[in-house]
Amino acid sequence: MSSDRPILLVEDNPDDEALTLRAFGKNRIPNEIVVARDGVDALDYLFGTGRHAGRDLGIMPAVVLLDLKLPRIDGLEVLRRIRADSRTALLPVVVLTTSREHQDIHEAYSLGANSYVRKPVDFERFLQTVGQLGQYWLSLNEVPESRFD
Repeated sequence: MSSDRPILLVEDNPDDEALTLRAFGKNRIPNEIVVARDGVDALDYLFGTGRHAGRDLGIMPAVVLLDLKLPRIDGLEVLRRIRADSRTALLPVVVLTTSREHQDIHEAYSLGANSYVRKPVDFERFLQTVGQLGQYWLSLNEVPESRFD
């Protein structure tokens, strides 16, 4: 697994955050999990601004797990800004959300999401889903080098 690079979890719901962190632990995913609780914090982390000023921008997330319904800046706008900047345009972004809205799915893919996954309500299914996400995005998927120079 690509355990040297963190996972950026962008999630404002404390219960969903706790479930996701627990699922990563149960699936023995060794990557550091960085949690951003709103869109502004996610962008600050990615671009080294705000409370994340001075962080090593040479270490980008292996994958961004992005909720859509976020305070301050919603997930679709976060995705738009990730794809608009050459430094982050190629980061793998998985939308991980409860939204079943066809418009959200269509817009997420139109903006360049790599995948759209609905959060299962059942914890055992959620564990399985997170394990599969970890296996694919951290073990099997190849990503280009970071563009932060």
